[in-house]
Amino acid sequence: MDYKQLGLEILALVGGKANVSKLTHCATRLRMEFNDDGKVQAKAIEALPGVISVVERGGQFQIVVGNNVQQTFRTLQKEIGDLGGRQGEKKQQARGGVFSRIISVISTTFTPVIPAITGAGMIKALLAILKLTGVIDAASPTYRLLDTIADAAFFFLPVLLAYGASIKFECNPILAMTIAGALLHPNLAQMLAAGTAIDFIGIPVRLADYAGSVLPIIFTVWLMSYIERFAEKVSPTMIKFFTKPMIILLVTAPLALVVVGPFGIFLNDLVAAGAAIVDGKASWLIPMLMGGLQPFLVITGTAWAMTPIATGQLSKNGFEMINGPGMLASNIAQGAATLCVAFRTKNKNLRQLASSAGFTALLGITEPSLYGVTLKLRKPLIAAMIGGGCAGIYAGLSGLVRYAFVSPGLAALPAFIGENPMNIVHALITCAIAIVVTFALTWILGFDDPVEEQEQETAPAAAPIGGDEQQIFSPLSGQLVALEQVNDDVFSQGLLGQGVAIRPQEGVLRAPLDGEVATFLPSMHAVGIKGDNGVELLVHIGIDTVNLAGRHFASDLQIGDRVKVGDELVRFDIAAITGLGYDITTPVLVINSEAFPQLSCRQPGSVGFGETIITLNIPKEPA
Repeated sequence: MDYKQLGLEILALVGGKANVSKLTHCATRLRMEFNDDGKVQAKAIEALPGVISVVERGGQFQIVVGNNVQQTFRTLQKEIGDLGGRQGEKKQQARGGVFSRIISVISTTFTPVIPAITGAGMIKALLAILKLTGVIDAASPTYRLLDTIADAAFFFLPVLLAYGASIKFECNPILAMTIAGALLHPNLAQMLAAGTAIDFIGIPVRLADYAGSVLPIIFTVWLMSYIERFAEKVSPTMIKFFTKPMIILLVTAPLALVVVGPFGIFLNDLVAAGAAIVDGKASWLIPMLMGGLQPFLVITGTAWAMTPIATGQLSKNGFEMINGPGMLASNIAQGAATLCVAFRTKNKNLRQLASSAGFTALLGITEPSLYGVTLKLRKPLIAAMIGGGCAGIYAGLSGLVRYAFVSPGLAALPAFIGENPMNIVHALITCAIAIVVTFALTWILGFDDPVEEQEQETAPAAAPIGGDEQQIFSPLSGQLVALEQVNDDVFSQGLLGQGVAIRPQEGVLRAPLDGEVATFLPSMHAVGIKGDNGVELLVHIGIDTVNLAGRHFASDLQIGDRVKVGDELVRFDIAAITGLGYDITTPVLVINSEAFPQLSCRQPGSVGFGETIITLNIPKEPA
């Protein structure tokens, strides 16, 4: 699978780079926000090979790609460039209410930080193993240095979160991080340790330890975003370079120390106290809910809601019980349900997907399993939620805690090694319960096994409802070849739809049907047209010609343009392109061919522009 090409296809289907206002990614998902949501073709994106699912949650458009998401992200990032100038183009709408916006803030703020705290967590886990096996002494300088490296991400968490919050609130990230640095400055720690009362211009200041805190810096950066706009407005143009950052720091930092920071710490402590009360009264409740409802939280985009509490507990106590134990139960259950599907299904494609996704889920990454298998089959998802809940009850009753911030799974079990030697044993038992209960329930409940594609092809086809005949005309003059002869698996195997291919003799691409331009990549090598009768056509000039980045192509075409048969779409230099070693064979595909039960393609041979190459029947709606 060419994930770079996938990135370019996604970019075209979201309305081009000018429509993207935010772009981030996590372990398996691209997370995007747009200036105009109406330009985004969600169904077409979900149909792309390599895309597992599309989710719109928490104020974000999320594209589930899987473990190769970084390749796609880098391609998008390279094509889009700097988003700084476009961050303010879209006025955020209150989509989904206050709670949805809160989740969006947490998600956007934490996403860039995850690699740092996950890496630090894995170092903590490694140190726990080395200490347990006697390889390293906890009093040795080596251990203390490694422990310092691991602690850095959590101690300076406000600085890291300031960057993510500045992206969300569209303000200067360096100034936001500077203010976070002020909250962590050693002078404040010394004044706090001295215990003497201090004030700022006569206003009492309640000093607090902001190391590892979450809410204070998020509130501060939100406030700073308004102060920055004020500073931009009042600063004289000639000296704005100096006055704007001075005003931002001079106003925001004192407010953070005097008002916002203490209020954030109060909320932090209040939430932590509430979690502690629940854990003290019913230790099984939170892990059971997390173990059973984690898939629902992921689907609805609310899984981030517990992250600030978990990171706060880790920073303050060195362990957390609010998130990790239940997530371990849920992730392992998700993997068990998916692997059971792999064992039971007779569908080769589903078996291959379930085997890969199930193993990945056991390691702690569940999105491919959730979106690709269990959510679609439903009954395995129910089994996974029950199994995760049962394992979560044991995790809570046994007092299981997580000592490092990592995605819970078999690969991250060292994160459950700590001061209590029985903790890792309880983690292993939690995993065992999740696997046994979920696998058994999935086997008993069963699922509707999808029919193999070849079985569908040999089954008697239902009589199509009669309708109008649509002809697709050749957009080029040249040699017509069967799609199977194209030197690219995505095209030759029909993964993008049925059609033909043409080896052109002249470098002029013309419209093969009447309709509207739905897709036009910046590289100008591919044009998508949505016909007036619903036919969706893709013409792809050459193989891998996206790498030319528009060289030897010329066009004034824009997405949304109306075209008629014969209109010139793109000019391209055949000699120059083939001289660089590129195959100029041009697939012409009906990408929604499944909607047309009667579709036939012309036999290979010489073809001129305007000759019929594809004929299909447009089904009529029932009366």
